[in-house]
Amino acid sequence: MNIFTSKDMFYGSGGNGGCWAELEAMLSAARQNRTWLHLRAWPDPVFEGDALTLRCHGSANKALSQVKFYKDGKLLQTPKTRWSLSMGTATLESSGQYSCSGKVAYVPYLGRQTSELVKVQVQEPFPPPVLSAVPSPELREGSPLTLRCQTKLHPQKSASRLLFSFHRDARTLQDWGPHPELYLPGAQERDSGLYWCRATLEGGVAQKQSPQLEVRVQVPVSQPLLTLRPGPTSLAVGAMVELLCEAQKGSPPISYLFYLDGKILGNISSPYGRTTCFPVTVTSEQDARYSCRAENYVSGETSEPKILSLDGTSCPPAGL
Repeated sequence: MNIFTSKDMFYGSGGNGGCWAELEAMLSAARQNRTWLHLRAWPDPVFEGDALTLRCHGSANKALSQVKFYKDGKLLQTPKTRWSLSMGTATLESSGQYSCSGKVAYVPYLGRQTSELVKVQVQEPFPPPVLSAVPSPELREGSPLTLRCQTKLHPQKSASRLLFSFHRDARTLQDWGPHPELYLPGAQERDSGLYWCRATLEGGVAQKQSPQLEVRVQVPVSQPLLTLRPGPTSLAVGAMVELLCEAQKGSPPISYLFYLDGKILGNISSPYGRTTCFPVTVTSEQDARYSCRAENYVSGETSEPKILSLDGTSCPPAGL
């Protein structure tokens, strides 16, 4: 009984080893040089918030089987359909090198084939917003304040619509809306705090938050009250006198300047409080008038002048 090999079936019972070897070489070259599988990522380009889909297809649209997908060399989940895989909503972390593998139908000698690598770079539809305060994040109480949430759509997303929200500390001041500005007609000290804004595409995809911005609404200082406290009922040259300067209102830090006959004696900063003391020594020339001035970032006020006056009260430490 004659037994026919695949060579005999292809070339006849006579066989032709040279031709078979040549065919094997051709098949090997085809396996090595031809790309039988191709991967496509859709959409292209892809932005945050887009639905990212991978599709593996055979060369010349040949049917595939046992298709698998990879990201950065790691196997992804098994596709629900034969040739495509839904990656869900694209994020910046979806960027990477993708490929697919599978078997080409009706070409059994090929074995499992792998596509070329496809780089997927997920782009931002807009950069994180920046919050600014106009005219300044430090302002006088009662002044108008405008907060601007600024960002710009990618040119290929220009048809999309941006929505904005504004927040202070743990509170929402303005919920999602198309206006990138928040206006405060007369800012008060209670409006001080850490502000930030958020921007998103309509539909709530690709939300981005700005860095925090500190807003400080400064209360102007009131006219300070100066009290001279010599201690003993009669003064002599060389005695110590305390000058107590107090502003009832004003945002800290407050700087206090002390004067004798219009000439500055010295200054003290009170970072947390509205009262401070300044010691001076009585000299034969100190029979004139004393005054003090309180200043903070937004205003300054000068006290009424005072001559030595005894009240018997104690002097609190500076800063209290």
